Amino acid sequence: MGQSQNASVHQQIDRYINHLLVEKGLADATLSSYSADLQRFSDFLASQKIRAVDQADTAAVLKYLIDLRNEGLDIRSRARHLVTLRGFFRFLVSEKEISADPARLIDLPKFGVRLPHVLSVKEIARLMEAPDAEKPRGARDAAMLELLYAAGLRVSELIHVKVRDVNLSSGFVRVMGKGSKERIIPIGSHAIDRIGHYNEYARPRLLKHHTSKFLFVARAGNPMTRQGFWKLVRQYAKKAGFEKKVSPHTFRHSFASHLLEGGADLRAVQMMLGHADIATTQIYTHVAREHMKNMHRQYHPRG
Repeated sequence: MGQSQNASVHQQIDRYINHLLVEKGLADATLSSYSADLQRFSDFLASQKIRAVDQADTAAVLKYLIDLRNEGLDIRSRARHLVTLRGFFRFLVSEKEISADPARLIDLPKFGVRLPHVLSVKEIARLMEAPDAEKPRGARDAAMLELLYAAGLRVSELIHVKVRDVNLSSGFVRVMGKGSKERIIPIGSHAIDRIGHYNEYARPRLLKHHTSKFLFVARAGNPMTRQGFWKLVRQYAKKAGFEKKVSPHTFRHSFASHLLEGGADLRAVQMMLGHADIATTQIYTHVAREHMKNMHRQYHPRG
């Protein structure tokens, strides 16, 4: 216990952030968020004349969360702060700098699960037919949409897929996700066919005399931008007759939901999505349950 009283809160926070960087490989934006949350907690401890983390008890953590509410933070932000504190305290317990986690008995703030917007299988099929695959750009766009849905990619991952990352004969794509973590994801026959057609017919025409290591190219061999692809998705959603908002992330949500509806294992879906925490993936089990409830209401004689 003596060690924690000698070590400043700032040093403990720095060690924890370094632990997350080295051991967990978290992205810079995530580390910045954790660091800002913990700095805010450190300022709170100072305002309460609490000089060391091991002097912060459950009551102090509760007061901190109440102060956040009084400062106008919404329920999700307060829940995020509590999750950050739990991780910090667990780290200090494992390092034997504190004897117990003062936040372990505090429940996360309750809020309704905001279900991600997903498309039905029929809607996905309709959207996939929107690009004109007989034209070079249409063939590229059709291949991008198919791969996005086939592998549940983030848009940033999709636009950075390189030619060497896709193996059409074995049916896999390799992507570099958040925190520079690589994952290999199977892709289906539709994506394989679309990418094969794009590679043979469209990509050479789009490149003209340029070269590129990226699979999907725009002008002068440059990779597609996030904004450019967002515009294409909106354009094709409108062409397919959708009135609701469709974004590249809608494909990722739909990928996860359709797999779970079909009986896929949650941990397998977690690996394919590249989620560090399975709790992030569990949101899709709610979507699958909603789907089952709707099916029951529609088809059961007493639904």
